Amino acid sequence: MTAPAAEPQPAAEPEIRSIILAAGEGTRMRSPLPKVLHPVGGRPMLSWVLAAARAAGARRHVVVVGFGADSVEAAVRAPDVSFVLQRDRLGTGHAVQQTRAALDGFAGTLLVLAGDTPLLSAATLCTLVAAHRARRASATILSARFPDPTGYGRIVRSPTGGVLRIVEQADATSDELGIDEINTGSYCFQAFDLFETLNAITAENAKGEYYLTDTIGMLIGLGRRVEAVVAPDWREALGVNTREALGDAEAVVLERRRAEGREGAV
Repeated sequence: MTAPAAEPQPAAEPEIRSIILAAGEGTRMRSPLPKVLHPVGGRPMLSWVLAAARAAGARRHVVVVGFGADSVEAAVRAPDVSFVLQRDRLGTGHAVQQTRAALDGFAGTLLVLAGDTPLLSAATLCTLVAAHRARRASATILSARFPDPTGYGRIVRSPTGGVLRIVEQADATSDELGIDEINTGSYCFQAFDLFETLNAITAENAKGEYYLTDTIGMLIGLGRRVEAVVAPDWREALGVNTREALGDAEAVVLERRRAEGREGAV
């Protein structure tokens, strides 16, 4: 008598890891403290981003450090966190390039996040990952619609709504500057597709930097699927670069705690 055939099992989802960019000095903060270590709600900004990545399913995390590297590493050191040094800060694309060796052989899904976005929620990252997987995308951008998009890269879409590219503020035309949908600096990538296109980016732009955003146009040019998911609350995308922005982030955290009935919690 032959044994019954085993029930077919669904294919396992690719493992998720995160890359968190935390090398910046944050000169506009006017403080010797590395930007990502400024506290919001009693915790360093970087720890909020790590917590959101963990809650979204990322199992390991590569943090790109630069200014104040020793202090940053000491603040968030954990068994699931490794660090790479960006000696010369030549842009976001250059920062991600530094993680290649740390992610050698990894073929799953990468969350790429900014360490100065403490309001980013786990729920929004879960939505980002779910959309990325459901649409079988090479890259999925988390976007947001800002009341004032000044300073942020704009999402340029086709007449049918598809993503064409991301254009940085300094390189945008007058028409593109009128777009209110911005790039939050948070992404899902398939690891192979990300590093394949990173090999080809250049610094031929207004700032002379290697932009991670250039990989989006390259993937589209290669015929790969690129999607964008709009964050439910634009404030989640706020990057903290000034003392004023730090106060704004603190106010949002306080508002959330009041809504949850735990105003005094840390």
